[in-house]
Amino acid sequence: MAQAENKSTNSRLNEILRRKNLSVTDSRRKILTLFLSTPDAMAHGDIEKKAGEKFDRVTIYRTLQTFVEKGIVHTIPTADNSVLYALCKDCAEGHHHDDHVHFVCSQCDRTICLDDVVSPKIDLPEGYIADNVQVVIHGTCKDCNNK
Repeated sequence: MAQAENKSTNSRLNEILRRKNLSVTDSRRKILTLFLSTPDAMAHGDIEKKAGEKFDRVTIYRTLQTFVEKGIVHTIPTADNSVLYALCKDCAEGHHHDDHVHFVCSQCDRTICLDDVVSPKIDLPEGYIADNVQVVIHGTCKDCNNK
């Protein structure tokens, strides 16, 4: 069964990279596999640890930047001015439309994309145009709440 699951992940991974016109490299495969296997947003350092010693910081950074540009992952700003990365649902190159809410658990520190909770529409004053709306909710996630 693990072999069938691996084949399915590889198939999805290759399809995503092909659809975004990206060549399949070891770093892209490894990093995209990490995103496909976790629902949580990850920091660069988390990705670096999980990717192993095979990839250096610059390779990981460049891969993440490419994934952001191509609409594979989106960024989530944090309170300490760092960035988390999470898999996009259906974004296009150069145009992210991940208009969902991000939830930060104060108990376990996970950041979770709540894909089914849409960010509210904001009526801006005349002359202002929003490129991106980020809604971050802090609280206790369902896993920690059920402990």
